[in-house]
Amino acid sequence: MPTIIVLGYRDDLDRALRRRGLDPWYLTQPPGLLPGKVRHTRVSDIENVQEILRAVLAANLDDVAGVLTVHEMGVFGAACLRQHLGLPGNTDARTVPSFRDKCLQKRALPSHISRARCRYVSRDTPFAEVVDELGDVLVVKPATGAGSLRTTVVRSADEYGRALRLLPGDSDVAVVAESFIDAPEVYIDGVWADGRLRWSSMTRYHDSPLSAAHGGVLAAHLLDRRRHEALFREAETLARDVLGHLGAPACVFHLEAFVRESGLTFGECAIRLPGALSPQINELTYGVDLFDVEIRLALGESLDGALPVRNGRAPDRFHGYILLRRPRSGTLTREDFERGFRFDDLAYSSSPDTPPGPYGKVGHAIVSDPDERQLRRTIEDIVLFNEAGRPDTAARVS
Repeated sequence: MPTIIVLGYRDDLDRALRRRGLDPWYLTQPPGLLPGKVRHTRVSDIENVQEILRAVLAANLDDVAGVLTVHEMGVFGAACLRQHLGLPGNTDARTVPSFRDKCLQKRALPSHISRARCRYVSRDTPFAEVVDELGDVLVVKPATGAGSLRTTVVRSADEYGRALRLLPGDSDVAVVAESFIDAPEVYIDGVWADGRLRWSSMTRYHDSPLSAAHGGVLAAHLLDRRRHEALFREAETLARDVLGHLGAPACVFHLEAFVRESGLTFGECAIRLPGALSPQINELTYGVDLFDVEIRLALGESLDGALPVRNGRAPDRFHGYILLRRPRSGTLTREDFERGFRFDDLAYSSSPDTPPGPYGKVGHAIVSDPDERQLRRTIEDIVLFNEAGRPDTAARVS
């Protein structure tokens, strides 16, 4: 059985790899949790290319067919491993920093693409200097972060100092500050290959990932092209401009943008699988298996048959997801959710021993509806129900 090297672990990708007859070997960074029998090696820093290369060589793996990563932190290392081991997929590590570093990415884009103003900061950078350049409200975050972790909205010198104390202090290129954009967020998941946009979808967040990282419920749903035709055209143009200008390799990508009256403002773009349950809701709605596409690219296989013909018929149902967390007060059970709503998929643990995952996740839900507007209302109801923590607040059975 061919081995595939995977940087990071996610159980849904693991199942997809095993369905393909591949034997995954994982490189992980503590405190990541792994099933007991999964082959893996731990490293102290998954972004340390020398360390992950030493781990691979020390494992003396046989019949390695490819390398892929489940998150942004592994994109650079995956390209370097492919190059060193002579494996298919993207081996040009020179293009990767433009998709990892928020400041490099925004600086490299052409002037016609609207985006936040961005600069590097450190503990030596005066707050007044940053405000003069970026405005009164800032976002401070790791230059190569992911998932809104350690990302803070800053409105004062005291908040600025606290935000910087949470981040590395000994580098001039580890932390960025950006001008704050107060607008709803959407994201485009898609496939880029042969220098062109091969397929894409668009999803709207219920609330920003930043809000979810600070205690909110992360939820999102796919948008209906028929209702948002102009927005879809603008989003596809933005994706082509960004990926083309930055020289993206063949990849599954995830691009975030803000919806403003003046049009879309670029947020950031990653060349990896989307997180949360985005792969699942895209497969349920459009029949596009982004896990399969990612595996094909890692093995150097053709994408023929993996993507639908352009301008195919509209989906029968649109899907969305909610990453369920413990309520702010009280207790909920899986049965409480099932009594209040109908789900395509539901998992929830009310046990206090269940360790929360990203965004405080102790369960998840997938819901669907033929009408995207009704789907959005259902998700809003579930989010409010999850936050309230009281079974009698379920508005209705969806």
